[in-house]
This record gives sequence, C-alpha cells and structure tokens, in this order.
Amino acid sequence: MNEATTALLTTQYCPPVQYFAKFLQYDTIWIEHLENYQKGSYRNRCHIAAANGLLRLSVPLVKGKNHQTPIWEVRIDYKTKWQAKQWEAISYAYGSAPYFEEYAAFLSPYLGGEKRYEFLCEYNAALLKIFLKLLNLRQEIHYTESYYFDPPPGVIDLRRSISPKVEMSSDPYFQPSPYLQVFGHKYSFLPNLSILDLLFCTGPQALFVLKESIHFSR
Repeated sequence: MNEATTALLTTQYCPPVQYFAKFLQYDTIWIEHLENYQKGSYRNRCHIAAANGLLRLSVPLVKGKNHQTPIWEVRIDYKTKWQAKQWEAISYAYGSAPYFEEYAAFLSPYLGGEKRYEFLCEYNAALLKIFLKLLNLRQEIHYTESYYFDPPPGVIDLRRSISPKVEMSSDPYFQPSPYLQVFGHKYSFLPNLSILDLLFCTGPQALFVLKESIHFSR
C-alpha cells in the first residue's frame, strides 16, 4: 500500500474522475506550476460523453513554442468564440442530465465565456476551485514554488500518471465505479470522463462514486 500522504499533480482542464479521486486518497495536494507545457495532455483538454460517443474539448492556446514554455506562462487564445461553442456542446450533451440545470448556474460563467482568464493555469485553478466546492471537498491546494525532478519523501509523483496517453489500468489505486450516464442506452459506460460528466449525472452522489473508485489493493 502507498504510504505517501501528498500527491503531486499537474494543472488540468475540467479534469477526469481519476484526478479528483486523488483528493480523497491523499491528505495534501500539490499542483505543478513550474514544468514546461506538454502537448497531448489534460492540461488544456477534457473528454465528455456526447450523442455519438467520446467528445474531446480543448482550450486553444496562443501560438508559439508552448512545449518549451513554463506552464504558468501559457496564454489562452480568445480570437475565436470557443467558449460559447464548447458550452453549447456541453449543453447538448448534458441538457437532459438530472443535475445539469443545478450545476450549470455555477459553471456556465467559467465555461461559457462570461469570465476570462489570460493564463491557462489561472483558468484551470478557477475551475478547480468550483469543482471542489460542488464536490464538497475542502482540501487546501498548494502550488509548487520550485521544480522537483524527484519529489521529497512522502510525496507521490502523479504528474505523468493521469493522462490520455497513459492506460488507466496502470493506476493500482483507481478503478472507476460505473454510474448512469446520459447516453448509457446507446453505448456502454465510458469511464474516467471529465468531472463534468460525473457531476451532471450523479449530483450529490458524485462524492460517493469517487470513494467507490478508490482501490487500495488489487
């Protein structure tokens, strides 16, 4: 069994269920703010369930060599009305979900374009604060002030573990607990989607689903 009490995570956009399970599994959460941006990650993308299956949403970034840029310097590109389009896609996907209307009031200002943030890290942090409030998770979040190639004792490094490029089964402490999804009548359960899916579909039971998804042994 893992004896670490602190988890080191990356900043992520509307993170998956696996990400929030770590907030229950560990006493303290650090979020990496001094790494370089990496493409093909959840740092600026998320996955939701739509009528035709998995739908990928992403935050457009200001063009440049972002892969060589510290994550806290990466800027969001607002040349297009991407927020309005994404909120429309989210509304179509979850409009019939039992808790969509209840949580949309909290999330639409951030996801629909009313609120804007210059930097990706700021945007992700603002969304994370809302998600934790809706999940009734009150842990204090710490942001790194120096970069650790190897974190100190007691800290587990999960910066590369929660990613669309990494098989979910490689995490021995996470096994997603199924719940009823909007399009469950069309296709089988889609695990580890954005926390948006879990909140809109299960509401106050989301925390219970998270707890059921944590496995301390296999």
